[in-house]
Amino acid sequence: MGNKTALYDTHVACGGKIVDFGGWDMPIHYGSQLEEHHIVRQASGMFDVSHMTIVDLAGDDAKRYLQYLLANDVDKLKDVGKALYTGMLNEKGGVIDDLIVYKMPEGYRLVVNCGTREKDLAWMEKQASGFDIVLTERPELAMLAIQGPDAIAKAKEVLAGEKADVISTLKVFQGLESGGWMLCRTGYTGEDGLEIILPEESAVSFWQQLQTAGVKPCGLGARDTLRLEAGMNLYGSEMDEDTSPLQANMAWTIAWQPEDRKFIGRAALEAEKTDGVKTKLVGLVLEERGVLRGHQKVIVEGVGEGEITSGTFSPTLGYSIAIARVPMETGDSCSVEMRKKLQTVKVVTPPFVRNGARVYK
Repeated sequence: MGNKTALYDTHVACGGKIVDFGGWDMPIHYGSQLEEHHIVRQASGMFDVSHMTIVDLAGDDAKRYLQYLLANDVDKLKDVGKALYTGMLNEKGGVIDDLIVYKMPEGYRLVVNCGTREKDLAWMEKQASGFDIVLTERPELAMLAIQGPDAIAKAKEVLAGEKADVISTLKVFQGLESGGWMLCRTGYTGEDGLEIILPEESAVSFWQQLQTAGVKPCGLGARDTLRLEAGMNLYGSEMDEDTSPLQANMAWTIAWQPEDRKFIGRAALEAEKTDGVKTKLVGLVLEERGVLRGHQKVIVEGVGEGEITSGTFSPTLGYSIAIARVPMETGDSCSVEMRKKLQTVKVVTPPFVRNGARVYK
């Protein structure tokens, strides 16, 4: 048996099919992954993401510590509530994890992946030597994601009053506290919406109120097809400890200035830039029959080989899409080895879908 969130019994009661996900018993779907995907693109759906690890950071050296720990620079966070997406790197420049960090009234809040929890916490503690900081994991907090074009309106309907007023003020990639809850305008679907951090004891009633308001429960299966359509990386697929941000479409998350900020992995990234990055992440599109899958071989004639990191049938587009790591010289087409045959596919720049519509070129 795996770890269970405060909503586990609710998922079972809603007909959720429970699977192991990073050591947690989580719903993969509630009957139809396809329907759940479409409801998020067209209206609003909700996900239990309480398996994510929340860590609060305080202390006189909190900012200086994060400027050393993370590839992006928290000095960019001038106002309380602003959020930053970044990688936490090892000395080789590989990605230990990707995460979001929020500026809080007193310190910072980090939201990291569940499957990397133990190594993340161990790494953060190891790097804390010499800094006046306190790291506090917050397992008593739950986290719900409400996503889709109607998501914000539905959340405000349920959370009438002060919390609804706060939601109205939120800008994209901002999170503010209200009455012990943290309301964040973030997500992992390519749609507008919220991720709400709240006390565990409030999670079931909030879920049920959202459901009564017409927000549909969605499982992690739809969350994966939604994020892939949105061109968003998944840790362990598009990036890992042997993959640098420069190879994972994450160069924009590296803050090179100021030049004297010596974050972990900087020297390795600078050397990689100097030598020339050898691979890149691209989107693949197969408009004919067939489904692109992770780990299928990609062949670029006259250039070399690569591999699909994530692939699926796109419910929104009606054909298969993928993200692949390929040689830097790859052009606008390549081949994928499918059932011992080579299938020609288009090479595009992700994302594939945003706000329910095709956007790739």
